[in-house]
Amino acid sequence: MENMQKLIAQYPLVEDLVALKETTWFNPRTTSLAEGLPYVGLTAQDVKAANDRLTRFAPYLANAFPETAATGGIIESDVVAIPAMQRRLEEEFRQKISGEILLKKDSHLPVSGSIKARGGIYEVLTHAERLALEAGLLSTEDDYSVLLSPEFKQFFSQYSIAVGSTGNLGLSIGIMSACIGFKVTVHMSADARAWKKTKLRSHGVTVVEYEEDYGVAVEQGRKAAESDPNCFFIDDENSRTLFLGYAVAGQRLKAQFAQQGRAVDAEHPLFVYLPCGVGGGPGGVAFGLKLAFGDNVHCFFAEPTHSPCMLLGIYTGLHDALSVQDIGIDNLTAADGLAVGRASGFVGRAMERLLDGLYTLDDQTMYNMLGWLAQAENIRLEPSALAGMAGPLRICASTAYQQMHRLSTKQLSNATHLVWATGGGMVPEEEMAQYLAKGR
Repeated sequence: MENMQKLIAQYPLVEDLVALKETTWFNPRTTSLAEGLPYVGLTAQDVKAANDRLTRFAPYLANAFPETAATGGIIESDVVAIPAMQRRLEEEFRQKISGEILLKKDSHLPVSGSIKARGGIYEVLTHAERLALEAGLLSTEDDYSVLLSPEFKQFFSQYSIAVGSTGNLGLSIGIMSACIGFKVTVHMSADARAWKKTKLRSHGVTVVEYEEDYGVAVEQGRKAAESDPNCFFIDDENSRTLFLGYAVAGQRLKAQFAQQGRAVDAEHPLFVYLPCGVGGGPGGVAFGLKLAFGDNVHCFFAEPTHSPCMLLGIYTGLHDALSVQDIGIDNLTAADGLAVGRASGFVGRAMERLLDGLYTLDDQTMYNMLGWLAQAENIRLEPSALAGMAGPLRICASTAYQQMHRLSTKQLSNATHLVWATGGGMVPEEEMAQYLAKGR
C-alpha cells in the first residue's frame, strides 16, 4: 500500500489506471525519427532485408495458400474509407472528427486473419530458411516453391517450434509451421478463444492450455523449448525477427497510399491507432510507419482499461519491471488479443520516443463500436480490433495535444486517421453473433 502511494505520488495517472478509467496520455518525450531511431537498434536496411525475404518466399506462399495467389504470395490487406462509421462516432460521442478515417484491414489478412500473419509467419519462414540454407538444401537464388516438396517436409519434421499466445499469434505460427512441416506446440492462456484452439488442432498443432494468463503461457512455452535442442521458441516479448516482420507494413502502406493518390506530409498528417498487447505487432508496425513517413506520421497505442501494460510501462519508465497485476489490475478483458499484464521491455524501450501517446478504453466501448461498424459499414471485427477506433476522437478532443505538436485547424482538416484493425476475419458466425449482441 505504501509503495502504491509512492508510485501514485510520482506518477499521478496510475490512480486513473487503477480505477479502470478510460485514460489518454500524450507522450511529452516524443522526439523526431532521427533522434529516436538509435534507441530501436534496428535500421531501414533490416526492414528491407525482411521485405526481400518475404519476396523470396512469395512463390512458396502462393502455392501453399491459394488465397494468396491473386497477390503473388504477398500477404497484404486493404485500406478502406469508413465514412458511415465516422459519422456514427461523431453522433455517439458528440465530437467532430477533423479529417478522414480509414480502416487498415489486417483483420482480413490471408492465412490467419489477423495482424499476426505479418510477424508470426515471417518468423517461421526466417527460421525455415536458416535451417535449409545451413543444411545446404536451399540457395537464396532458388525458386522457394521447392519447399513444397516431400523432401523439405521430411527435413523440417525433425524440428519443432513453440510459442506462447493469447490466440492470434498462435494461429499464425501454428498454421504456418504445420504447413511447412515443423512439429509445433502453442501454449495458450485461459483467455484464448475456444474456436482458435479448435482451428489450430485441425491443422495438427499441439495446443497446451493454462488456467493462468499470457505471461504464464509464454514462460511455460519457453521452458518446454529449452529442454529440446531441436525446438525453436518464438518469443513474442523480445523477438526482433517478429518486430521486423510487422515493420514491412510501413513501405507497403506507403505504396497503397501512393496508388490512392493520398498525400502524407507536413500539411497532410497521418495519425495511426494500433491496438496493443505485449507490443510486438504495434511496435513493429509503428517503426515501419516512421521509416516510411518520418515525422509526418503520429502513432498511438490503444489498450483495454483492464490491461494497460504498455501505457503503465512507458508512462512510468519502468517498462517490464512493472505489471498491471502489481498495481491491482486483474488483466481480464474481452479483448483477448490484448490481455497482457506485462509489456515487452524491448518494444517499450525501443518505441517510447517515437510514440505520440497511448490510451485505454473499456470493453463495453469496444463492443459498442464493434456493433456500430457492423451496422454502418458491414465490417465485422473481434473486440480487440476496435481498440484503435477511439483514437480519432481522443486526438480531435484534445487542444493540449494539438498545441503540443503545433497542429493547425487546416492540418487537422487535411489529416488521415488510420485505424489498424488487427483481427476478426476468421471469427465463426456464432461467436460474432455473441459479440454483436453485447454491443449497444
